Amino acid sequence: MDEVIVYGKFKTQKKLKEKRQIVLCHTSREASEYLTSLKFRMGGNYTKLPHYLITREGRVLEILSPNYTSDFLINDRIKKNHIIVCFENYGWLNKKPLSEHYLNWIGNIYKDNVYEKKWRDYFFWQPYTDVQIEKSVELCKMLCEKFSIPNKFVGHNTKFDGIENFKGIVSRSNYDQRFTDLSPAFPFTSFKKQIEDEQLSEQ
Repeated sequence: MDEVIVYGKFKTQKKLKEKRQIVLCHTSREASEYLTSLKFRMGGNYTKLPHYLITREGRVLEILSPNYTSDFLINDRIKKNHIIVCFENYGWLNKKPLSEHYLNWIGNIYKDNVYEKKWRDYFFWQPYTDVQIEKSVELCKMLCEKFSIPNKFVGHNTKFDGIENFKGIVSRSNYDQRFTDLSPAFPFTSFKKQIEDEQLSEQ
C-alpha cells in the first residue's frame, strides 16, 4: 500500500514485540477535530493514540508507527501487541427534535443518510464510506503481511470472551459492552470476505 500519509510527530514507548492483533475503532467526531485533540491533549504528550486514521475521503494517515505501543485500550498486559486503525465516523447519532437533522455526542450536526438499528441503547448511526472500507482492507492486508498477523476477522461487534487471545482483526466493541465501535453500520460480512478470501484461496 503506497498511499499512507505520515501525520505529526507522535511517539510513545517503542516496542518491537510481535504484533498479534489489529483493532478497528472510530473517532466519534470529524477527523480534523480528532487530530487537534490528539495534538494538544496533555501538552502534546498524549499516548492514547491510534496508529492509523482513515478519513471519510479515504486518506490513510499514520499517526503512530505500528512498532510503537499505544495506550488506546489501556491494558498493559496486551497493548504491546495491538495495531489500532481508526475510522473517521460519528458513531451513534441522536435525532434533533423538530428537524430532519441528527447530532453526535458533542453536538455536531449531521444531515446525511443514517443507518437505523437498535444496538446498545442507540438507534441511529453514521454509515462508513465505501472508500474507507476499500482502504481499510488494503491497510489491514498490508499490516497482516508485514507483522505475520493471520488474515482473520471476528466478523461482528459484540463482546467476545477471550478476545485478547484472538490473532487477527477485531473491533474495539469486542472488548467491552461500553464501546460502540465498530457500529452496526459497518459491513462486517463483506469486510470479512475481502480480508479472508486471499488466505482461503491459498489453501
